[in-house]
Amino acid sequence: MISFRGDAHKLYLKLKQTPIDQMKEIKVITEIKEFQDYYKNLDSSILKIIYYRMIKEKNGSGIIPIFVTSVPWFFFLFSKQLQQILFKEGSFLWVLFSFIYLFTLTVSVIIHFREKAWAAVHIEIIQDILKTRKDKEVSEQFT
Repeated sequence: MISFRGDAHKLYLKLKQTPIDQMKEIKVITEIKEFQDYYKNLDSSILKIIYYRMIKEKNGSGIIPIFVTSVPWFFFLFSKQLQQILFKEGSFLWVLFSFIYLFTLTVSVIIHFREKAWAAVHIEIIQDILKTRKDKEVSEQFT
């Protein structure tokens, strides 16, 4: 059955089918746990620097959004020349050109949003660790 609810719902369905004692063995769970374990072993000052870099990665415009917005303008500027090349008598070059362009555009947008999502995951993990450490320091001060 095809579902358009996204990866979160797919994960939910996978978790729902997995026995509770085997949940720690699911790849998506172990992957996140590896990130947590690694970041927990780092000093807070280094973790903050990594956090800032992850914020940059998440919020940075990157080459892909520039590509998505600027390439159509580039094609528009040279539309007359493109039409002469792509639409020669009986030529199907426009089909190949359109396929390559749309495929490249689609793949690059998917990659961009996946990268942003992974940066968000790392940011949340780092924030949780830093908050836990801060809360622990505050509670130790009052005991």
